[in-house]
Amino acid sequence: MMNELERVKSTRNAWVMLLLAGVFEIGYALSVAGSEAFSVLSWSVSAIVFFLLTLYALSVALKTINVGIGYAVWAGIGAIGSAAFGSIIFEQTLTLLQVFWLGVIIVGVIWLKLASIENIPTSEQGLTSS
Repeated sequence: MMNELERVKSTRNAWVMLLLAGVFEIGYALSVAGSEAFSVLSWSVSAIVFFLLTLYALSVALKTINVGIGYAVWAGIGAIGSAAFGSIIFEQTLTLLQVFWLGVIIVGVIWLKLASIENIPTSEQGLTSS
């Protein structure tokens, strides 16, 4: 059985892997876009590499993080990063309304992370006021 320090370290490592999986997902999405339906070899190879990296990192993270939370965070990072970098690299338009909703996703991802912290006291554990 894991002691508390090992559990915290394992959880921290899982979140690092989840963030890496999100970054790899951004690379994958951008590579697929650049591959032009896998007709450009360099972008196609990049897409395959990023795909394998994102699957590996995500699978490692999901050994510790609940799949619903992990998948939501991973997809959120991928969506936000792809939209942001796609607008820069491929000159895709990003409207103010789209930026607003991407911001909502960012806030949601942060709240999911905060909600997953197990050391937050709940009402059942007896909250005390300071």
